Amino acid sequence: MNRLLKLAIVGLVASCGGGNYSAPRQLNNACAIAAERPAYVRAMKRTERKWGVPVHVQMATMYQESKFIGDARTPHQFALGVIPIGRQSSAFGYSQALDGTWEEYQRATRNRGARRDNIRDASDFMGWYMHGSQESLGLSKHDATSQYLAYHEGRGGFARGSHRQKAWLMRVAAQVGQRSEMYRQQLISCRRG
Repeated sequence: MNRLLKLAIVGLVASCGGGNYSAPRQLNNACAIAAERPAYVRAMKRTERKWGVPVHVQMATMYQESKFIGDARTPHQFALGVIPIGRQSSAFGYSQALDGTWEEYQRATRNRGARRDNIRDASDFMGWYMHGSQESLGLSKHDATSQYLAYHEGRGGFARGSHRQKAWLMRVAAQVGQRSEMYRQQLISCRRG
């Protein structure tokens, strides 16, 4: 294969969304994330307009779920401590959506080509899910803590109160709420500056 053809193939593959799945450098600074990955903020603003879920709520949830790593997966499980037997769950991508929930989203939005490792699709998924949580559970889209609990436990689990027996999850959800508020304040200040 000649050199020009190889370069064209590499360029085509790079333009098709294969890409930088690594975490942004400054995860505690919403302005730095926005500057380093402007596509993230564009996707989240689009989701905010479409579904009404604020950018800072999406950012805090995405931080908790994947640390903004596009191809994030749950850890492997091992039998007898050494034999790999698969992953803890089917959660994948920026939003850590499970296979079944992602398929439900694809059907509901008629977006069969949506991919969990695509920031626009992952952000839209979060908006869709949190909008549904507001409709079915009455959760405010601005309440990152409660939205995260419903996101993690599923709407049915949240409605049954399964999160109340998990002190670790309640701590994590509180941290998501705090991070959401931190990101909100940072985004306000970087818009001014």
